[in-house]
Amino acid sequence: MFINEQIRAKEVMVIGPNGEQLGIKNIKDALTLSTYAGFDLVLINQNGNPPVCKIMDYNKFKYENKKKQKENLKKQRETNLEMKEYRLSVAIDVHDFNTRVNQAIKYLEKGHRVKASIRFKGREMAHTDLGKQVLIRFADALSTVSEIEQKPLLDGRNMTMILMPKKEK
Repeated sequence: MFINEQIRAKEVMVIGPNGEQLGIKNIKDALTLSTYAGFDLVLINQNGNPPVCKIMDYNKFKYENKKKQKENLKKQRETNLEMKEYRLSVAIDVHDFNTRVNQAIKYLEKGHRVKASIRFKGREMAHTDLGKQVLIRFADALSTVSEIEQKPLLDGRNMTMILMPKKEK
């Protein structure tokens, strides 16, 4: 963005600090107006005929834009955190299973969804029913805080199930 002396146009359409149109002015007159008001002359639209400039506090403008970008990034991160994946196995031990259940409970209580998945290796593909039992046992262990959004579904070598937090009545 061009400001003050960086603007190369001879005539510009000037918009005041409060949004009012001041008309088409010579660049020198526009710069004089902006310095008299104690602000900067900022080129908003250089493709216009004539180009459009606004009298504003450029540092404040940059600060607010930066703040908006940070807020948008924060919102984007929050939407990406919506789902957490927990990998289980057909031969999962009791302690490992309970650890994953406890972690999933904490995550579900925050209002996020949980994806439980099992990857079948080698001969385990012949016993996908055992994997389904593990996923159903996982869902039963979380039944106090969650409900099944997507039932166990086999896709290639992976079986996945999605749980969502229970809706409070």
